[in-house]
Amino acid sequence: MNLIFDWIFAQYQGVPTHLIYVEVIGVFFGLISVIFSKNRNIWVYPTGIINTVLFVYLLWEGRLFGDMLINAYYTIMSIYGWILWAKNSKDAIHVEISQMNSYDTKIMVVLSLLSWFFVMGVYYFKPYISNHFSWEGIELGFYHFVWTDWVDATTTAIFLVGMWLMARRKIENWIFWIIGNVISIPLYMYKNLILTALQYLVFTIIAILAYQEWKKNLYKPQALASE
Repeated sequence: MNLIFDWIFAQYQGVPTHLIYVEVIGVFFGLISVIFSKNRNIWVYPTGIINTVLFVYLLWEGRLFGDMLINAYYTIMSIYGWILWAKNSKDAIHVEISQMNSYDTKIMVVLSLLSWFFVMGVYYFKPYISNHFSWEGIELGFYHFVWTDWVDATTTAIFLVGMWLMARRKIENWIFWIIGNVISIPLYMYKNLILTALQYLVFTIIAILAYQEWKKNLYKPQALASE
């Protein structure tokens, strides 16, 4: 066990202390937010907003622009989802859920494609952004892309769809969260954000449990109606 903790702490050598605090607090609120989401509790959104705002700052500092953009998107979508859930809550806390329809599928495809191309565009201009938005000595091209850029754009598209489906209270949102979380675990380990990688491992477990719970709540009224 000590070896594991030593390895984790070793990944943070040289990292400013305030950034470590930001990551710890962000992870804490992220976990709380997912638990609220699992229970169909509207507090998923205020706690989630704290998580995403902190990670926008953290990822900007780390120059992980795709991850930063998705967290900025999460913040906006959390406000949108908060409004929708407040309008559709049964008791001001919990909401009714449903399954995707053909309209949701069409929007899902459009959102995922727009997201993927947008993030790839950001990475295309990454040398310009990393150079403090200066063109001096900068050359653009796909040659500077690394494999994490492609994975990052893909997970961004997956999570974007998951966030949109959650705001619309669709049970399939958990399938996208599970896929995106599984991909993110090794991705963040590679980026030396170990606590964040552990967070996504916990997210994966909670997302699987949440999908099962939402499934029970979705089919419970149908079962009662058939009796």
